[in-house]
Amino acid sequence: MARISHAQEMQDASVYGSSGRVTVRDIAKAKERGHRWAMLTAYDAMTAAAFDEAGIPVILVGDTMGNNHLGYDSTVPVSLDEIALLAAAVVRGTERALVIGDLPFGSYQQGSEQALQSALRLVKEAGVGAVKLEGGERSAPQISAIVSAGIPVMGHVGLTPQSVNAFGGYRVQGRGDTAARQLLQDARAVQDAGAFGVVLEAVPGELASQVTDSLDIPTIGIGAGPECDAQVLVWTDALGVTPGRLPRFVKQYAEVRQTMVEAARAYAEEVADGAFPAPEHVYR
Repeated sequence: MARISHAQEMQDASVYGSSGRVTVRDIAKAKERGHRWAMLTAYDAMTAAAFDEAGIPVILVGDTMGNNHLGYDSTVPVSLDEIALLAAAVVRGTERALVIGDLPFGSYQQGSEQALQSALRLVKEAGVGAVKLEGGERSAPQISAIVSAGIPVMGHVGLTPQSVNAFGGYRVQGRGDTAARQLLQDARAVQDAGAFGVVLEAVPGELASQVTDSLDIPTIGIGAGPECDAQVLVWTDALGVTPGRLPRFVKQYAEVRQTMVEAARAYAEEVADGAFPAPEHVYR
């Protein structure tokens, strides 16, 4: 697919909507124009407001909050209550971005009715503009039921972290002819069920390119190479808050954790030395 220049991107920024929030229709137009876009996660109002101000068109309230916000070892323990609470905060903190709420593990696996009720809750209580759920062919009935109720759905295939126990770890998906065919079938099943986009996670770049070219809906890559229609990163990874070793596909755009450590250390030292509060910080 032909790509447009940065100057053209700025000129065609109206593809994301001239006023109000970004919609799934804007996202569809972006695919038609070959216009790449970025998605970040967020879990609170202030972080979301900063990304909204930066012009990030889509913000995902992901179940990644389990690993990097709530202190869990994986995304599996995250509850719908937790997603709803934090998604509402993100919606309140934004004015322009399309906010997508993740359906966490256990909130849609029982079937279409459970999936619909979970999605309805995120729309009514949190105010999200769309929901996301994992799985290809196995999740197609749930996607169809939610879309039929008028709620936009983003799919997620490849490495699906909620299934980490079944995968035996966080492994690249789609290697080998059989696995590649299944991944392509999953992506097509998501599209056929009515999803407006699909995340491709931890997929070989060549395969992700083939999937992108074969679909009418946009692909959002995370560890899936440069040929996807969009890219998503977990914000704590991208801004250097997450400690320890990061996945290969992550690029850090800042070192926020180190800045926080240094600032907190300086504050503690000034309190201990009596330098803070200084006269200018005292009411008269």
